Amino acid sequence: MKIRKFAAPLALLASGALVLSACGTSEDPKPGATNTTTAPGEAPAPAGPGKADLGDVVTKDDTISYTLGGEEWLGYNNNTPETYSTYNSVINDRLIGGFIYFGTDGSIHQDPDYGTFKLTSEDPMTVEYTLADNAAWSDGTPIAYEDYLLDWAAQAMVDGKNDDGSDKPLFNHVGGLDFGTRVLEGPKGEVGGKTFTYEYKDPYPDYQLQVGGAFPSHIVAQQAGMSVEELVKAIQDKDIEKLRPAAKFWNEGWLSPTPGTLPDPAITPVSGPYKLKSWTAGQSVTLEANEKYFGTKPATKTLVYRFLSPDTHVQALANGDLNVIEPQAVVDTVAQIKALGDTVKTESGQSLTWEHLDFNFNNGVFKDSLELRQAFAMCVPRQQIVDNLIKPVDPEAVVMNAREVFPFQENYADVVAAAYAGQYDKVDIEGAKAKIAASGVEGKIKVRIGYSAPNPRRTNEVALIKSSCDQAGFEIEDVGNKDFFAKTLPNGDYEVALFAWAGSGQIVSGQNIYASTGQQNYGGYKNEKVDAAWTALGSTLDTAKQQEQVKIIEKELWDTLYGIPVFAHPGLVAYDATISNVRKTATQSTVAWNAEQWVRAS
Repeated sequence: MKIRKFAAPLALLASGALVLSACGTSEDPKPGATNTTTAPGEAPAPAGPGKADLGDVVTKDDTISYTLGGEEWLGYNNNTPETYSTYNSVINDRLIGGFIYFGTDGSIHQDPDYGTFKLTSEDPMTVEYTLADNAAWSDGTPIAYEDYLLDWAAQAMVDGKNDDGSDKPLFNHVGGLDFGTRVLEGPKGEVGGKTFTYEYKDPYPDYQLQVGGAFPSHIVAQQAGMSVEELVKAIQDKDIEKLRPAAKFWNEGWLSPTPGTLPDPAITPVSGPYKLKSWTAGQSVTLEANEKYFGTKPATKTLVYRFLSPDTHVQALANGDLNVIEPQAVVDTVAQIKALGDTVKTESGQSLTWEHLDFNFNNGVFKDSLELRQAFAMCVPRQQIVDNLIKPVDPEAVVMNAREVFPFQENYADVVAAAYAGQYDKVDIEGAKAKIAASGVEGKIKVRIGYSAPNPRRTNEVALIKSSCDQAGFEIEDVGNKDFFAKTLPNGDYEVALFAWAGSGQIVSGQNIYASTGQQNYGGYKNEKVDAAWTALGSTLDTAKQQEQVKIIEKELWDTLYGIPVFAHPGLVAYDATISNVRKTATQSTVAWNAEQWVRAS
């Protein structure tokens, strides 16, 4: 599984999203758009990384099925820590619209069908947002200022203190409280208004990603027993007691704990091109075109997202049970797809998703021992993993030696040169033994490596690590299981976690992972120097200063061994050759990033 990486305040598209290192951005509402009218199945070649302009679209009465994997859908609100994942968002991003989307290369594009925004002042930093006049929820309620005030409140309202003295969030938002520290008073606007502004306390480099989609405030108000005006006043007054019922519904009312039971459509209006139609537990969620959608109509009426384990995807594509897949790019899978011949088209290339091994700092043998972490890093056969498992798919693949920049990005060499001396490039069993001896720990050192199973590539990765590290004095145990993200990771039942962060073009997303209080800092890593560097990075628009802070962060993460980066994932998409507009993306948005444009030739 890939977990979506994001900065704490971000609420992007249907969820609260993203991402990774800096890529290009654009404030052009429709970069590369063309002015054509296109019949279904006759899509023009896209002019750039953004969505193609298909002209006047007539929704075709057809069904297209796709999948990423076998994880069950978790609910309408996937902005909670328990529901926030790529698997949930691949459905929810079809339901909820937003101001921006990511192009195939991580570039940021505005969606003028939904709304536009612009930076109006740098001192103080102010951004003005304007929703499209006809932007409305599927129940007919206009999307307006109050929806974004609630979006801010869900990431800003403080409900006293935690036991450790930190602020306690009122809303169970995966982004925590960071938005409230950047935009102190929330957006300025009027109830029902289509224009509102955010004034930032300090410059913020990822302002384009700060605000995306929103949830319906009128539903929250209704369920909390108040009017929208009362909800707005309670937020503006920061009246926590009056907001408790609203927060309770936001936290719990949009979740779907019983697989197969769709939420009440009366409380889950949508603002995107699709709406929920049906849900068969353990099998699929069916989406149907939202007839009330105010933007460009979806090209195909019905999308079916199937819950199928990765090892079944190619056969399902061959059988016609799936029409679009984004399987793990391993040697066997590539060969199986090639064997399908001309009935299937493929796209492949590098991605902004990367594999890593993270230590558990909350408990276990690595918690207080840098020597043991160093010993483990010395015996992990990263080059062998890349050579055996990745290069056969992507001959250009290399071992990854950074976290916030990728080997194929221009600033990668500069960052690595400043942060990493190459001490873990080669396996050093004798050096690892010496570090274990220096740690004072005697006997075999049990190390449980957890990951989401089944996953053949990760099973092979762990086997290679075991073959090497057992020689140094570790006893590697493969504890991969289907409940890794639901139970193992949050409960800390591991010594090393093996998974991937999936990203796009954000600059400060890593703060939520590596900062001492980061919501996605699952291992409990704490480092004051890293915290300070993230604060500095997140408060300047100067790209040179940003680069220097990234170097500090990367060096400290290597010196103290937060974890071990392994490789950037190769990407692979395969689809029925009769379907147009399927486009691979390097970002975490997955191949479904433009699913509303998919259409089968007549």
